[in-house]
Amino acid sequence: MPKSSRRRFGAVRQLASGRWQASFTSPNGQRQNAPNTFRTKTDADRWLVNIEAEISKGVWIDGNLGRQKFRDYAAAYLEHNPNIGEKWAEDCRRNMRLHMVDLLDLSLVAITGPVVRSWHAKVLAGKGGRTAIAQSYRFGRTVMNCAIRDNAIRANPFNIKGAGADKAQERPVASVAEVADLVEKITPRYRAAVLLAAWCGLRRGEICGLAVADLNLENNEVWVRRNRVELLESPRKFDKDPKTPAGKRPVSIPPHLKPYLAEHLEKWAGKQWLFVGRGGDRMRGDAIRKAFTRARNRAGVSVTFHDLRHTGQTLAASTGASLADLKKRLGHASDVAASRYLHAVDGRDKEIAAELSKLAARGTAAPLPKSIVVKN
Repeated sequence: MPKSSRRRFGAVRQLASGRWQASFTSPNGQRQNAPNTFRTKTDADRWLVNIEAEISKGVWIDGNLGRQKFRDYAAAYLEHNPNIGEKWAEDCRRNMRLHMVDLLDLSLVAITGPVVRSWHAKVLAGKGGRTAIAQSYRFGRTVMNCAIRDNAIRANPFNIKGAGADKAQERPVASVAEVADLVEKITPRYRAAVLLAAWCGLRRGEICGLAVADLNLENNEVWVRRNRVELLESPRKFDKDPKTPAGKRPVSIPPHLKPYLAEHLEKWAGKQWLFVGRGGDRMRGDAIRKAFTRARNRAGVSVTFHDLRHTGQTLAASTGASLADLKKRLGHASDVAASRYLHAVDGRDKEIAAELSKLAARGTAAPLPKSIVVKN
């Protein structure tokens, strides 16, 4: 008859084979057996003492969870985390399929620093986009941070400096003449979308989310209150709040847009929504993208629709707008994101130099203002 004994922490019992098995209740409330059996009861007790000490010191590792595959643990993380939006979850699942294949079937404890460095070097050498690879790295790091909190691993193996940074590349900016040409070449129903992106810096999802009531032509103002989300791998479409409170904002409309927007209200707006398709349904962001691509090809302009947002903010920066002004207009919560557009001011350095030469030729500083206000 197999023998068993209990101690204050855990239990040991003798199996029919004569070897001893140890078990304990882990901090997560689950009963766990030792990964192997022991020749003597003393050995089993000694193992339990060590486990008890690790738990009391806060260094215990859940061996059962640590042996779970990254694929399954990451899927559960996406499924059960209430703070993850549907669009980001879709992006993460796509990145897992396209860029994280080498990690998916490894256990959590098998993903070490060298493994991550080897994977990262391999995907960088491949054809994947740098933004998607940086997203994949950040997702892996986030998942493993959760594994640390769950006591599945001790340290995060995603520790490559700068690997998760999404280094924004310089975006092409359309000139004022190119914007006018795009407006001329695009199907009239979509003209207002181009103008709101290029001169007001609205995102495509923000444009599709505009209600008629959000446009106030008396005050030359448009209110961004929601973002229209369309999943790539699902027919699901929905409205959601902007990512941060700063994204919900009023944007002043340059007065020269008023005739175009008034025409849009009269001819192409719906009863409730500012942008609708020919059938009266909410306009899809992809419909705007396709119409813009056709117009871009006709005009010979090499910018994407999202580049129009950069165009609008670059033009705003060139007027002397401060960083705070740009943050408010663009709906950014951080200085880093908004400061990307201040390069437009730097680009005026040659114009400044030319004006200094004119000042030298005049030989007087009389036209200069008596005081200078520096905007931060």
